Amino acid sequence: MSDRENSSRPDGETPDRNDHTVSRRALLGGAAAGVLGAGAVGLAGGAAGLAGSLVGASPASAREVAHSTDVPPGKLDDYYGVWSGGQSGELRILGVPSMRELIRIPVFNVDGTIGWGITNESKRVLGPNAPLNGDTHHVHMSQTDGHYDGRYLFVNDKANTRVARVRWDVMRTDKILHIPNAQSIHGLRVQRVPKTKYVFCNGEFRVPHPNDGRDLNDPKKYFTVYTAIDAETMKIAWQVLVDGNLDNTETDYTGKYSGATCYNSEGGVHLADMMEAERDWVVFFDIPRIEAAVKAGQYKTFEDPDVPVVDGRHGSKLTLYVPVPKNPHGINASPDGKYVVANGKLSPTVTVMSWEKVDQWFAGKLKDPRDVVLAEPELGLGPLHTTYDGRGNAYTTLFIDSQICKWNLHDAIRAGKGEKVNYIRQKLDVNFQPGHNKASMAETRDADGQWLISLNKFSKDRFLRVGPLHPDNDQLIDISGDEMKLVSDNPVYCEPHDCFMLRRDLVEHKVKQVWDWGDPFYAETVAMAKKDGIDIQSDNKIIRDGNKVRVYMTSAAPAYGLNEFEVNKGDEVTVVITNIDDVEDLTHGFCLSNYGINMEISPHETSSVTFTADKAGVYWYYCTFFCHALHLEMRGRMLVKA
Repeated sequence: MSDRENSSRPDGETPDRNDHTVSRRALLGGAAAGVLGAGAVGLAGGAAGLAGSLVGASPASAREVAHSTDVPPGKLDDYYGVWSGGQSGELRILGVPSMRELIRIPVFNVDGTIGWGITNESKRVLGPNAPLNGDTHHVHMSQTDGHYDGRYLFVNDKANTRVARVRWDVMRTDKILHIPNAQSIHGLRVQRVPKTKYVFCNGEFRVPHPNDGRDLNDPKKYFTVYTAIDAETMKIAWQVLVDGNLDNTETDYTGKYSGATCYNSEGGVHLADMMEAERDWVVFFDIPRIEAAVKAGQYKTFEDPDVPVVDGRHGSKLTLYVPVPKNPHGINASPDGKYVVANGKLSPTVTVMSWEKVDQWFAGKLKDPRDVVLAEPELGLGPLHTTYDGRGNAYTTLFIDSQICKWNLHDAIRAGKGEKVNYIRQKLDVNFQPGHNKASMAETRDADGQWLISLNKFSKDRFLRVGPLHPDNDQLIDISGDEMKLVSDNPVYCEPHDCFMLRRDLVEHKVKQVWDWGDPFYAETVAMAKKDGIDIQSDNKIIRDGNKVRVYMTSAAPAYGLNEFEVNKGDEVTVVITNIDDVEDLTHGFCLSNYGINMEISPHETSSVTFTADKAGVYWYYCTFFCHALHLEMRGRMLVKA
């Protein structure tokens, strides 16, 4: 029986939404379990039974949670939440615990509010002929010594094989890099120690090289690469050729190693081909060795002659391949710097590995790659991602069971040594099919075990109906006590995919309220103005250079510096506006009617747009941000002569 069929009774009464003869969880879990087979179900059953009495899905009352989620008017949230935007190609900033969305940061997408993809400044970041869509999955902040440092955010674009950098101080994308020799960047992580020198990213799909049509049906010539990006220059430092398809990636707390989950060890191109082997692997990368190999010239080049590619396939001294149950997915390092967990996805287990033993293996002290594995605890069906509370507990999403499993790392390791110990602390129902989950500050040494977000792919009947495309459901969970408490459901525009939470007091002071005069983001526009002899803070002038016209004006509530300007049909027109208001939050806009142009200009910012005046007539421009009691009167005319 479907949810829709079960939503009403023949007698006209509407049942409670939890009053189902057959639960959705049973239907979804049963169907998925059928794909995995009875063996996987049997393996997970014992683990699930360990904590059956602790399973619960009802939202906790205010009296049950350890601390309040209420953020009254005029008060601030304790945490910034940074969400990827999925297929929207953007980032989103939320307040936690209120879960109020504060702002969206366009990255790979067109955004009419600020004119991203329209202004000259944004086009310079996006690059020429850039696709105006993206698929952002994994977003991470730069770190120093394992602590968030409030400098940059980095995020991938799986759709178009790119990585972007976002400045935290102005919440604006300032660099976008296309990754050669790869196709579809998925996993992304930052180097933690001593600071974020590198940003690591995974090329997921294997393709032939050169990818020019000559080897379409020869998968043996397909490969992908692991890429290290210089975080400051946003240029590629090096790449590593690997076996298999790269999925997610992670880094250690020494700066020496990183690791990635790999699937498709078979090298297949169809689903059946990718499911034959019983094991795939986690591959670890020795960063100093790779740097030394590059310095010694032990590399090749492919698409880009300036990008060195070292060979890290099986047998290389640069990499370690650790066999794990097939099709592993997430890989997550514990905040104490000791362990890293690979999540089974098609196995009911996760694989707990030791960074110390990884180091011993590269030093030649271990012979079998599996010697780095400490335990493989059974948690339930569909483990995807793990996060931590800083108190020795791990939290893993069980996609098929629609649960968060809380388990103890140390007890799991004891069980891996043969001790009879119950490592599962609790299982909590979530609604439904969780992918990523993140605990507050959990990707740093400062994991504080206060909140957890479960990013659920399905929302079903949790919210008002909005058509066939449902919102996702991000659920906030209180983990500050001994038991997880579900606090709130939060509909989100699909599909945010991943997030992280960082304490407001650590990074709020680094966010600017007003742009700096001459900020590098619009420095090229300022340089153009200086060449034209323009002072952007005071001049309102028109520069004519043949059929190229540059219009410079200021904006100060409630007027533009120019009430009108005149051009000829066919002229290439560049409008440059500088907001000279000093008051924070006094943003202006510039919208040119019937020309598809709108851009935002915040205090002390300069924005510009270039277009062809291809329609003769009178065209009004006006402010799009309500800036003054006379906001509607803040406008002017573009006069286009035929």
